[in-house]
Amino acid sequence: QVQVVESGGGLVQAGGSLRLSCAASGSIFRINIMGWYRQAPGKLRELVASIASDGSTNYADSVKGRFTISRDSTKTTVYLQMNSLKPEDTAAYYCLGHSLLDGRQYWGRGTQVTVSS
Repeated sequence: QVQVVESGGGLVQAGGSLRLSCAASGSIFRINIMGWYRQAPGKLRELVASIASDGSTNYADSVKGRFTISRDSTKTTVYLQMNSLKPEDTAAYYCLGHSLLDGRQYWGRGTQVTVSS
């Protein structure tokens, strides 16, 4: 089993920055891809950014150039550095650990990011 726990959300003014953290524990060897998703009220959950085991990254067009996904040397913690935040970035942000071996997805409970205008 794998557990993922997010932290670092909060309230910030437009133009500000936040860094989210996602700590994975348990059978982390199962995880090939870790990603950040977000869901705003009344909207579908969408991919924000992901990082694979080989370090390759993927970003939503809406955050390219503003957000950066990274991980620590142990590959157990993934970060999302969010700069130049906009009110439309307001959402609950969720961390996902994905196993390509068996297709399982491990979701965190989410952390709220609110950007005021």
